[in-house]
Amino acid sequence: MKRFYAFTVLRWLWVFILGFGALVPRSVGACACGCGVFDVGTSSMFQTHPGGMAWVEYDYMNQNRNWAGSSPSSANNNSDKQILTNFFTFGHEFMLTREWGFMVEVPYWARYFKTDVPGEGDVQGVEHNAMGDLRIKGIYTGLSENMSTGVTFGLKLPTGDFTYPNFDADTEIGTGSTDFLLGLYHLGEIPHSNWDWFANAQGDQPMLHYSGYLPGSEIDAVVGVYYDAWKMGHTKIAPLAQIIGSHRWSDSGTLADAPDSGYSRVLLTPGIEFDTWRLRIYADVGFPVYQYTTGNQLIASELYKLNIGFHF
Repeated sequence: MKRFYAFTVLRWLWVFILGFGALVPRSVGACACGCGVFDVGTSSMFQTHPGGMAWVEYDYMNQNRNWAGSSPSSANNNSDKQILTNFFTFGHEFMLTREWGFMVEVPYWARYFKTDVPGEGDVQGVEHNAMGDLRIKGIYTGLSENMSTGVTFGLKLPTGDFTYPNFDADTEIGTGSTDFLLGLYHLGEIPHSNWDWFANAQGDQPMLHYSGYLPGSEIDAVVGVYYDAWKMGHTKIAPLAQIIGSHRWSDSGTLADAPDSGYSRVLLTPGIEFDTWRLRIYADVGFPVYQYTTGNQLIASELYKLNIGFHF
């Protein structure tokens, strides 16, 4: 009975996560960044026993190629020329029991934005460093006895700067919105092998926002495998491969550029993880293999991630 109940809950949560974007108007959508892709990842992001972990993560994305639809587009078709961002995230996760826990993520962004000056024809570059939008989530792992299946839920709060005068609404470090977050993950073993697999999906639905700009709903999901039988001394080395999919809808509001926002994207992301004692070091690089943008948008050729965590 318990397994049947768990399967039923998982099935409907997946339906909700993958389909809730269809419940909002099509005018609701995405900014050019697509930074929610950094919130899905490997099995190392989730606890499988009571206790906690803290981590610091660095992500890098250089959006310097103009794209329209499913192919490259001339840079002359886009007034924005480059969005280069260094993302720093400080996180803490703690499982109070085998069923309930919480997670807090505090981001800090350093962003460089190059764009045409309206009416002047000159290109200017502007830098801005500020705290991003805080994320607070609850964690429930009572769907399986070994904590391998979990649900996350919470809020993204408007703590990031969304009023910097030299940035557009969709390139601000903060969105100015309060978002509902819902996620689901599962960790599993591949029978008769030394390989394990994992899946993780996250949905982001803006609810409250400031006048003039409504950022878009977003869905990010990852499926991956990793090798779990390679050790050098006391250090476990786990090479892995992932497929990450993202979909965002177009922005809306008087300050939004709806015709040039919203996209779908698929990344192939090889990576490697080192575990020794209580320390974990993880790195990957994401390569887009499919991208479709609404209108002209800047894209990145690669996405980089480095995560250093400590379990306690």
